[in-house]
Amino acid sequence: MWRLVPPKLGRLSRSLKLAALGSLLVLMVLHSPSLLASWQRNELADRRFLQLNKCPACFGTSWCRRFLNGQVVFEAWGRLRLLDFLNVKNVYFAQYGEPREGGRRRVVLKRLGSQRELAQLDQSICKRATGRPRCDLLQAMPRTEFARLNGDVRLLTPEAVEGWSDLVHCPSQRLLDRLVRRYAETKDSGSFLLRNLKDSERMQLLLTLAFNPEPLVLQSFPSDEGWPFAKYLGACGRMVAVNYVGEELWSYFNAPWEKRVDLAWQLMEIAEQLTNNDFEFALYLLDVSFDNFAVGPRDGKVIIVDAENVLVADKRLIRQNKPENWDVWYESKFDDCDKEACLSFSKEVLCARATVDHNYYAVCQNLLSRHATWRGTSGGLLHDPPGEIAKDGRLEALLDECANPKKRYGRFQAAKELREYLAQLSNNVR
Repeated sequence: MWRLVPPKLGRLSRSLKLAALGSLLVLMVLHSPSLLASWQRNELADRRFLQLNKCPACFGTSWCRRFLNGQVVFEAWGRLRLLDFLNVKNVYFAQYGEPREGGRRRVVLKRLGSQRELAQLDQSICKRATGRPRCDLLQAMPRTEFARLNGDVRLLTPEAVEGWSDLVHCPSQRLLDRLVRRYAETKDSGSFLLRNLKDSERMQLLLTLAFNPEPLVLQSFPSDEGWPFAKYLGACGRMVAVNYVGEELWSYFNAPWEKRVDLAWQLMEIAEQLTNNDFEFALYLLDVSFDNFAVGPRDGKVIIVDAENVLVADKRLIRQNKPENWDVWYESKFDDCDKEACLSFSKEVLCARATVDHNYYAVCQNLLSRHATWRGTSGGLLHDPPGEIAKDGRLEALLDECANPKKRYGRFQAAKELREYLAQLSNNVR
């Protein structure tokens, strides 16, 4: 059996791990008073921990009452600040309960960026406003581009925010009206008029749009209306709360075949829904990996839990403006790279074509086919099919054509047939 680490280096690696663990235990003992305090104290009720003092350079305040009233509490090890250095993504698990409802439910808390990224955000705001890397953010925000729409500005327009993030790489007025109308961090949601928002709410909206637009994706395309995203709950300062979905898709990599077939079918259905829907918005997933999806423990439903990198193209606008080659079907190029979960795409093309196979390509290449690699594994979610299915060869052929098509427009047809075949297999195994 191959060893990834030579024997001596392997022993050294284990020794280093033990030393690191020992050091951590020593630190825990040395900090035992503060350790006990952090265990007993609900830091989610602390305004500074929530970074509420940084508003309006924050993500919202709609859930502050719940946080500050102690209705949201960390789970177990999440209470230990000493372990935060391991939590690079700044994602926490917590319990939330309404006094009137009784009981608690699990929620996911996100700072929407690493400590380094958040620090860079603060520095960029300060430098733009004062020319210095540190400042009072409350005083600085009105002197940045995030305040350019304050006052009696009627609409959020494409010229103001185009290219700020993937969500608005090529925004239409229809998309921006939708973002404002469904903005959840205001009491006056429901109107597409920007002037109905307070200046502080406008700055929060624009900052979120530029830094990490995931909350706006969840709000604008909500799970309650059948979109395959986690449910947005609210924010307080720089802490956003979303509904806990379940274990990540990766934990099902070696699940029974019947389960993996069902999950694969759902993933292809998600790719279809985000590409073709009655709203004529194409939502292209630019970051597709096993960690960005989760599975509900009760209903087994697959949900997207990381929506930071979603590009939205308005098909209605594309058909109206008719840019060059707008009606030519676009085939994404297969990328056999050495890295995990890599994709090849052109944002400009995604924004200018009415028919694009990107989502099918992303799901097939990075999740389902033999080309999918993640955490040192290969073979994709549909690895090791039963003997009769492997012998038949149809599944492997469809997956290969979907990931790396040999025929012109082959991926479009392969994706359609793959959805139908997986549905058939799911019915057969139930």
